Amino acid sequence: MGTFFTRERFGTPQILAGFLLLFFVAECCWLIAHQQVGIIVPEDISRVQEGWSQWHGNGIAGTATGLVNPGSISMRSAAYDPDHSPLWYLMESAPIAVFNVAPDSRAWLWLTRAPFVLIGALLGASLWYVSRRLYGNAGGYTALALFCFSPSVLRASTLWVSPPNIAAAWGTFGSVFTAIAVSHTLYAPREVVLWNWRRILLLGISLALAVGCYFSLAMIVPLLLVYMLYLATHRSAAVVAILGTSCAVALILLFADYFFHPSLFAHGLANATLLNGTAAALHLWGSYLQLGREIASSGPILVILVPVGLVVWAAYRRSRYFGNSAPLVVALFFMALRVLSPHEVGSIYGLLAVVFLFVFVAGIVADLLETAARELTMAVVIGLLAANALWNLIGLYRLGA
Repeated sequence: MGTFFTRERFGTPQILAGFLLLFFVAECCWLIAHQQVGIIVPEDISRVQEGWSQWHGNGIAGTATGLVNPGSISMRSAAYDPDHSPLWYLMESAPIAVFNVAPDSRAWLWLTRAPFVLIGALLGASLWYVSRRLYGNAGGYTALALFCFSPSVLRASTLWVSPPNIAAAWGTFGSVFTAIAVSHTLYAPREVVLWNWRRILLLGISLALAVGCYFSLAMIVPLLLVYMLYLATHRSAAVVAILGTSCAVALILLFADYFFHPSLFAHGLANATLLNGTAAALHLWGSYLQLGREIASSGPILVILVPVGLVVWAAYRRSRYFGNSAPLVVALFFMALRVLSPHEVGSIYGLLAVVFLFVFVAGIVADLLETAARELTMAVVIGLLAANALWNLIGLYRLGA
């Protein structure tokens, strides 16, 4: 145990990051405390009821056997949910399955939101860990500060006029950076697949979490393959073996979400929709305006830092390395998917684009801090981050008032 509790693992950076995450949890609790039980949307109640029924052995959520009331099928447009596996229903209803409380009680609200507040905090910790490993302490603090004071992240973590998207965001984030991490280990002269079994398992769990919440996030797999082949050019067979094994693990876990009912699992996958979008949206100016509004609503600071980051990335050759380019490409990928599906309410794509933009901006900030303009950059960034946090806190206060 003495080797575990070291300054490298639990030093000043970890303590400061922990305080920021505790502040994030406090913000989430403030939002939950000011939600009104009487105006919970029917979709929330129906989702929890289906999950509760599955936990108690009465059908499988998201399938024809899981319909608990006549309105369920109209809410998800089909007998088999085309967008989500049973995991979508099981996570939110898990506390209710243990503590059986009525939907019109304050306890029901807190219990159904608690899993997503925890997942939101874990996503923030993952974001900080990855950004710090890539860009140092400055990058880690920048990414975490953007995350903790982002209204869109807070809404997703508390289900405040938002579907439970945060779990899918965490799974997707973990999938991308676990795939990158496992690719870097392929340079070691070891038995690749056996040596990397922990990362393979982690990648499989991340994919299961992402795809289990949104079937359409399976589209990230080809992008992961491109990244892994790029990073391990001479180990293509090992890359395919690792990613294939991780996908197999994810499928097994998805099968477990259906409580190992093969026919329901097969029907669920057969009715899955990968993208509710249309190419015609690319010609609609409103689709791009909507994307811009969603990014801006994640914090007004992004309106400044994202364009500046793109200019620096394009003009400053030192910034165009893989650590900066990888999150940018993923963010652009999800931004394109959001433009293609402008009518999807509470889209996961917008949230994912913002999360990866946090990492990209953190990398650009870290690069600028290594230039001759370090002092000016630090003053400007600290001022912007403080203003962004204050703007968010004022919004929370007004909401409570």
